Amino acid sequence: MTTRPTRRAALAAGACAVLLTGCGLSGDPLEAAGGGGEACSTEQPQAGPIKVGAADFPESQLIAELYAGALKAKGVNASTTDPIGAREAYLQALGDGSVQVVPEYTNSLLNFLQPDTKVKGTEQIYAALRTAVPCSQVVGAKSTAEDSNAMVVTKETAQKWNLKTVSDLAKRANEVTIAAPPEFRTREQGLVGLKSTYNLTPKAFRPISNTATLAAALKNGQATAANIFSTDPSITTNGFVVLRDDKQLFGSDNVVPLIARSSATPTVQVTLDQVSAKLTTASLAQMLKQVVVDKRDAATVAQTWLRQNKLA
Repeated sequence: MTTRPTRRAALAAGACAVLLTGCGLSGDPLEAAGGGGEACSTEQPQAGPIKVGAADFPESQLIAELYAGALKAKGVNASTTDPIGAREAYLQALGDGSVQVVPEYTNSLLNFLQPDTKVKGTEQIYAALRTAVPCSQVVGAKSTAEDSNAMVVTKETAQKWNLKTVSDLAKRANEVTIAAPPEFRTREQGLVGLKSTYNLTPKAFRPISNTATLAAALKNGQATAANIFSTDPSITTNGFVVLRDDKQLFGSDNVVPLIARSSATPTVQVTLDQVSAKLTTASLAQMLKQVVVDKRDAATVAQTWLRQNKLA
């Protein structure tokens, strides 16, 4: 997974986005309980055009097409935008009203909002996230589809060093070059966490944004290990080995819609929750292969899946 989305200052520029605790609860958009005990606005969400933003990697853009297609099928004037960038950028867009919905990942977003969180477990992470987001946002229902940061090596490296876990890789830290998106350098779910959780400080770090280039760096020996999202087709097509995250640094990353509270009408919430109810890890990986490997149009792939699941 080029990476999911550290310019905290950029996030702070949006008044809504700077609150790191709040009451972003799924269900009733006007619900006021939540993190920090702050009361959310009781202003009614308004029906209107919905722009679905996405991060700058294919899976996020595909999920955005799923959300927009499902909303359009329910009569909502929904469309997708061009890829926005890393998490800092698309959260600011959500905060300033440039977009109304973005696909997110539960553990990655929680760690972004609360870097010191120690929460583990799928349900616990989701519950914590719902109270961590600003009052200006609503967390929709989580899907069972999960796509986590992963440390990946070639089959040859895994066999040579007998690697099965990230802890195994840490024992070879002084021989390891890690390739990953640039923000991996400063993220808790990155080099920072690898050092604190696994005592893994690599010999070298190669910042690479594009997943195909990451895979190539791993194949040609420019990197010993790479950070690639667990559903990325390059893992299976290249026979890479995903190392088990035995100390749970990367956690449980379920796909979830993040909605601007001002646009979270019952129709919008229910529709996006219906997508979450149908979306699985296997179906997401299969659709992503069609987009990345087979070069099919993401909107077309999304529309086919929505029709198959009676959501369009």
